[in-house]
Amino acid sequence: MRYILGISCFYHDSAACLLADGVIVAAAQQERFSRLKHDAAFPADAIGYCLAEAGISVTELSAVVFYDKPLLKFERLLETYLAHVPRGFRSFLAAMPVWLKEKLYLKTVLRRELRALAGLSSNTTLPQLLFSQHHQAHAASAFYPSPYQEAAVICLDGVGEWATSTIWHGKGNTLTPLFELQFPHSLGLLYSAFTYYCGFKVNSGEYKLMGLAPYGEPRFVETIYRQLITVKADGSFALNMEYFDYPVGSCMTSRKFTRLFGAPPLSPDATPSQLYLDIACSVQQVTEDIVLKIAQHAQRLTGTTKVCLAGGVALNCVANGRLLREGPFTDIWVQPAAGDAGGALGAAMLAWHQYYQQPRAANEQQDQMQGSFLGPAYSEAAIKQLLDSQQIPYQQLTDDMLFHSTAGLLAAGQVVGWFQGRMEFGPRALGNRSILGDARSATMQRLLNVKIKQRESFRPFAPAVLAERASEYFDISCASPYMLLVAKVNPKLCISQPPVVHGLAQLAQQRSSLPAITHIDYTARVQTVSQQTNPVFYHLLQTFNELTATPLLINTSFNVRGEPPVCSPADALQGFLATDMDYLVMGNCLLSKAEQAAAKLTAARQRSFAAD
Repeated sequence: MRYILGISCFYHDSAACLLADGVIVAAAQQERFSRLKHDAAFPADAIGYCLAEAGISVTELSAVVFYDKPLLKFERLLETYLAHVPRGFRSFLAAMPVWLKEKLYLKTVLRRELRALAGLSSNTTLPQLLFSQHHQAHAASAFYPSPYQEAAVICLDGVGEWATSTIWHGKGNTLTPLFELQFPHSLGLLYSAFTYYCGFKVNSGEYKLMGLAPYGEPRFVETIYRQLITVKADGSFALNMEYFDYPVGSCMTSRKFTRLFGAPPLSPDATPSQLYLDIACSVQQVTEDIVLKIAQHAQRLTGTTKVCLAGGVALNCVANGRLLREGPFTDIWVQPAAGDAGGALGAAMLAWHQYYQQPRAANEQQDQMQGSFLGPAYSEAAIKQLLDSQQIPYQQLTDDMLFHSTAGLLAAGQVVGWFQGRMEFGPRALGNRSILGDARSATMQRLLNVKIKQRESFRPFAPAVLAERASEYFDISCASPYMLLVAKVNPKLCISQPPVVHGLAQLAQQRSSLPAITHIDYTARVQTVSQQTNPVFYHLLQTFNELTATPLLINTSFNVRGEPPVCSPADALQGFLATDMDYLVMGNCLLSKAEQAAAKLTAARQRSFAAD
């Protein structure tokens, strides 16, 4: 058995992935263990989990593969700073110490960390250490686990070493580069600049900008094309860098950018005015237009009918949905961990198929991601031990009772934390670390945002629907297992156009018979659930359908604002007790918030009585 460990770290979303003879054994982000959102540190906990899942040690690995080439990235930093002398000197001084101390000596750092993780002496021989290029790892993560024997591969992100946008031709076990755009011209960084300008955090708030866009009008599209970006027919583009400060500055946009739109960047947590809503809408449309142009060029270059996507821009599910509807490809597959975390998986697969020259047998009916349920699972005994040790009241349910009780609670309007099986790999909850609610409720969207998730009220929620019933509710004819495609809600479910209002006031209007998952543009980010990849969640949806004649539920990640999704039963219990969630289901254990409050009150009275 040949084991390959892939690692991504030291920028954001550190992760590890382990392959055994090319099959994914485990993959997880470091943030899930450290509880630091987007943790960039060396993924010691994630690596430890992966090795434990396979029952092996570091010394039994055949190779360790890093998802980046640090010397190329350092070259880009030096050239960028030199091109902007003397501007950016302060930024240069801030960046250099960590490079000169650690990043330039990444081989030494990685070996030191691996030895420390395994408790090995400094003279212990470690497995071979390999490096892929950043976009090469993205491309591998997109193509190799996909169900296609041949496909165009498009990778769009902020920046790797130099590349920001690439097109590849995947065939068999080969990936051939065909097209590349380089820093500073980046679709990902363009979108991140607007993310910053609209008051959200770069590298984590881009999905908020996407959710905000439908509240605005695209009145700045021409301004963006005229002043900020020049786009050619093949999708290649050049940014006007007079408007951006990210190459060497301390923020994303320049003063000229601020003058162009006539307002300063929005303060974090400020309520966006119509201006910022329109700006968000405009850059979303520009992004979609460019993605379509790049896709058309990719199809011309490869002559294929299928496309695979990775890189941070591939998490823009609105653009993905438009690509599926209007693009030149009949089939689309998006890596569920499309961002930097997925680079760990791609680096490992690249080593297996290209360095070790192992063949690839794609299954047209099923990808190789195992539903993206690649993280740790916890036994019923471990869950009960936690609850008993903390004297937490709970009910132990049979399998039948589990589904009927949970479905009944959801149908009655209760909010349920749902903790089952292996944790998801990637940013989306797919039914194992989820918060669930009834999509038919007119108040559920606001309740979940404000009282449970503790986040912005405008954020939409996604429906999880039985795969075979999805086309009855949404304009979608393909599987969407990873919640990465947006589709129109079936017009038969929609309510006639309400009176025209603007901005965030549109939140108050009900748009369909499934108001909690219908965004203001009558779309939804769809997750199709199959019995093959997640039989437990599928069974719950089936049972809910039997009770309500509705084969779908709200599915959102089990976390609160500022925290990553939960990993362990202890994480889930803490999240449950810290919010207004009504019930928590972990394995077959059902916890009621009302029972927790009653138990707490009883314990307090007993302590008071004993003290007296």
